[in-house]
Amino acid sequence: MTRTRFLAAGLLLAAVVPLAACGGGGNPLDTSSPAAGGATGGGSTAAAGSVKVGSADFPEAALLGEIYAQALEAKGTKVARQFNIGSRETYLKAITGGEVDVLPEYTGSLLNFYDKSASVTKPDEVYAELQKKLPQGLTVLDKSAAEDKNSLVVTKDTAGQWSLKSIPDLAAHQGDLTIGAPPEFKTRQQGLVGLKSVYNIVPKEFRPLQSQATVEALKNGQVKAANIFSTDPSIAANGFVVLEDPKSLFGSDNVVPLVRSDKADSLKGVLNAVSAKLDTKSLADMVKQVVVDKKDASEVAKAWLASSGLS
Repeated sequence: MTRTRFLAAGLLLAAVVPLAACGGGGNPLDTSSPAAGGATGGGSTAAAGSVKVGSADFPEAALLGEIYAQALEAKGTKVARQFNIGSRETYLKAITGGEVDVLPEYTGSLLNFYDKSASVTKPDEVYAELQKKLPQGLTVLDKSAAEDKNSLVVTKDTAGQWSLKSIPDLAAHQGDLTIGAPPEFKTRQQGLVGLKSVYNIVPKEFRPLQSQATVEALKNGQVKAANIFSTDPSIAANGFVVLEDPKSLFGSDNVVPLVRSDKADSLKGVLNAVSAKLDTKSLADMVKQVVVDKKDASEVAKAWLASSGLS
């Protein structure tokens, strides 16, 4: 799902959410370059012998990366942070190539990346199927109860004018439908490809937008529907209507640590304990603190770990 750039220390968010966007200029995987997502919360991006924690370049992912990093540090592990790497297409190259060892992922979206024909939707089924589809050298640890998945949202005015309750209701209006979403939404099954194959919906126009730009475009009527993550605080703040997904195009998307297999044994005790405590309500609250309240992500992560007995 695609989810923008923020640093856990000296946090500045020009974005309020969505699906993994590509990083800025420079090579995001070059740890010698300032463009490399950067160390946050005190870690070095290339500390010898450390566990390298990465993330996609949207607020929730970097926040989860910081939670993983601090939980590991609390148990004496040296951690190098490399957050804000880019979209799934980019950060999966980083972990398969060894530039990072662990990063937060989402079960359904990751399964769909590796198997576009996957039809399972229930959380446990998705998790089991994901374990079968991961490439050699990668594994997932325990999934958490926390879920953040793709959704299509509209304004209350549009929902009323077009009598919208669910995604299929958009079919009658596709001649006037403009969808705003991160660029990768155009080519993903959990995007325009799936909207056509699952719901037979082809919008009149697709506008590739990032994070806050997507929210603003929806608010001012430049797009009629937008792809926004379900934990995004902008949904409640603006009274947006989340359209029901009766055919489970977006499935289930539980937060899960994706790790290199050779690191799994050393990381699973700590990260499984994190997953056991993390739920959707807590995650949504932490995202709000970071995105809306402008709190430092490292402090938000620290407070949650302490309240959960994990620091």
